[in-house]
Amino acid sequence: MGIHDIIEGKRQWRAHVARVKALPPDYRIVYQEMQRYLFKVGPVGLADGTLLSEILDFFAEGAASGKGVLELIGTDVAAFTDGLIQDSPTYAEVYQRSIKDPRA
Repeated sequence: MGIHDIIEGKRQWRAHVARVKALPPDYRIVYQEMQRYLFKVGPVGLADGTLLSEILDFFAEGAASGKGVLELIGTDVAAFTDGLIQDSPTYAEVYQRSIKDPRA
């Protein structure tokens, strides 16, 4: 990873954060809680950056249509977030497998 990649990554992250800040307050709060949870759980695919962008796109569309965030995802934010990553291995799972079988 070169310096240009790092600079581009920071530029993209700042644009992403600006989009989050533009969301209505209820969407922003739910998005930030989902992001915090995903960073803690650590699905392996989170590093490629598409999941958070897709959530943000989904929320922006919902806000533009005038729906409340809980109308889109339901009242159980954790269950909705878990559903998004249910088929994605987490870093904890990868680590556990490596302890059980170091050759894997």
